[in-house]
Amino acid sequence: MEKISIRDIMSENPVMINKKASVLDAAKEMKSEMVGSIIVVEDGVPIGILTESDILRKIVAEEKDASKVAVEEIMSSPAITISPDAGIEEAVRIMGKHKIRRLPVVENGKLVGMVTERDLMQVSPLLMDIIEEWAEINRQRLEYKREKKYMAGKCEECGMLSQRLINVNGRLLCESCAEVVG
Repeated sequence: MEKISIRDIMSENPVMINKKASVLDAAKEMKSEMVGSIIVVEDGVPIGILTESDILRKIVAEEKDASKVAVEEIMSSPAITISPDAGIEEAVRIMGKHKIRRLPVVENGKLVGMVTERDLMQVSPLLMDIIEEWAEINRQRLEYKREKKYMAGKCEECGMLSQRLINVNGRLLCESCAEVVG
């Protein structure tokens, strides 16, 4: 059986942005492209990545104005990348080692794609044990969060970022959505 390579499962044409762009512009681009991250590039070379989590922790939680903060100020950097010819096992190892869920794919110094944790899980039944362990960790984290009345994060109904999420029947909702659902 031939080994599955990253090239076989990666998404081509990943969403990119210049490091000087505002975080607000990046968030709007992420929303329009329906992605959870955007690769920060300089001359076609990935220099970092900006995720929903970065925006939540470094902008929303600190009450900063996203239109006045450049992407380069809060991006995760340096970009941890992988070759399109690498195997999926290497991607899993890299993601685990660095505790990340997305890997820009670089060939000859240029960005050619993106591989995510979801891409890997869709192709490898061998990852079931890892998935089950991850699910248990997430269950424990949710139980911990349920003990608090309010949390910061993304509303599971409308997708808006909020510092006052409420647990409603196991879902984290902003106050507006909680009123409609509840």
